[in-house]
Amino acid sequence: MRALVTYGSKRGGTEGLAQMVGSGLREHGIDADVLAPGKVRGLDGYDAVVVGGALYAFRWHRAARRFVRRHAGQLRRLPVWFFSSGPLDDSAARGEIPPAKGVQALMDQVGARGHVTFGGRLAPDAKGFPASAMAKKMAGDWRDAAHVSGWTQKVAAELGAGSRLGG
Repeated sequence: MRALVTYGSKRGGTEGLAQMVGSGLREHGIDADVLAPGKVRGLDGYDAVVVGGALYAFRWHRAARRFVRRHAGQLRRLPVWFFSSGPLDDSAARGEIPPAKGVQALMDQVGARGHVTFGGRLAPDAKGFPASAMAKKMAGDWRDAAHVSGWTQKVAAELGAGSRLGG
């Protein structure tokens, strides 16, 4: 079983989450490649795909949106999951946050099996507007490794890696 994990990330937080997802899948016996969308040449050879995107003003990162649109035909034939990164607090770990409207539309377009929102990260020295202004009051890292691990375990189980779980 081989999976692709790809992501749209501006400041590296969502890329870090994608690395955690890939690592979690590997722990359950799934060969996972973690690649930025621009590095993906095609989906041949993959049995599943996970697409993640940072949320900015309730919009998924452009690279994630473009990836889904560009590969929609192939994604419709594969098991696909989405994740979003964004809340700058612990709300994502405390309860389910539904996908943003545009993310839901992309999920519907490709028949994604599920979505999760993970907490985001904002460095105190973030550059650009509005990140630098937000960082003054909201800097921190709310990416929860246990949340990511629990979700990747569910994805692995759906992919039939259940016999390897818990070990």
